[in-house]
Amino acid sequence: MASTDTAPILDKAPASDTADVGAGLDALDSVAAQRSSLGETLRQKALPPLLGVVLVLALWQGAYSLHLTSAYKLPSPADVWNAAGDLWTAGTLFSIIWTSVWRGLSGFLVALAIGTPIGLLVARVKPVRAALGPVLSGLQSLPSVAWVPAAVIWLGINDSMMYAVILLGAVPSIANGLVAGIDQVPPLFLRAGRTIGATGLAGARHILLPAALPGYLAGLKQGWAFSWRSLMAAELVASSPDLGLGLGRYLENQREFSDMAGVLLGIILILFVGIAIELLVFTPVERRVLRNRGLLATVK
Repeated sequence: MASTDTAPILDKAPASDTADVGAGLDALDSVAAQRSSLGETLRQKALPPLLGVVLVLALWQGAYSLHLTSAYKLPSPADVWNAAGDLWTAGTLFSIIWTSVWRGLSGFLVALAIGTPIGLLVARVKPVRAALGPVLSGLQSLPSVAWVPAAVIWLGINDSMMYAVILLGAVPSIANGLVAGIDQVPPLFLRAGRTIGATGLAGARHILLPAALPGYLAGLKQGWAFSWRSLMAAELVASSPDLGLGLGRYLENQREFSDMAGVLLGIILILFVGIAIELLVFTPVERRVLRNRGLLATVK
């Protein structure tokens, strides 16, 4: 008869003990990290890339000092810095950068608005997937510069041509990223959504897109990369006073002037913008998504 006394004993367990057990289980489910000091954060995150930049500059200066090639082909870091100083003095440095950044970001947002519904349709409607899936994959593999001559003939040398090249480069990447993300959504999520009445647009908004967010975010990052590369290709090829002076056009102008310092400056500025957008826009969003899914430690 001893076994019959077990249930009453458990029922009489103090409420505080039950709460402690629940808190312990919650602690096991979450990964917490202590907040790092400012010095430690700088040492871990800022110092490694800074050392990498210093190493590249040292190798560059060493190659220049040893005369491994002519100064015409490889100017010194100081020459490139002076070229940036000339743009700063002329008051055109930020206008050149902003011209390209504005085109790239606005074109990417339009591509986002177009590529997202296309990705949803391709992922969820089988006939549409059979018809458009291979086309999107083929467009994604097509070099962006290949669209520039056709866009010039269709639209002329203007901003519309620039945006057309951006869209043709970015939309397939965004759509394919969303398709890949939706394909990885567990079917259980979809059945649970239908059970609570989340179907159609409501299901896409509350079930599909949140569940597919990691793959979708990867597609967005790739879409931005394609937007930026497409824009640079268009600015390199197309030239018109109405277009203004962007980074791609500046790079081509310096090539025509045989100014290697200006060419390297243009390349560095293009690289800098790409890295800045990645760090300021996509990295925080990606960290938040991973943290919300318990894949990244929460800071206390």
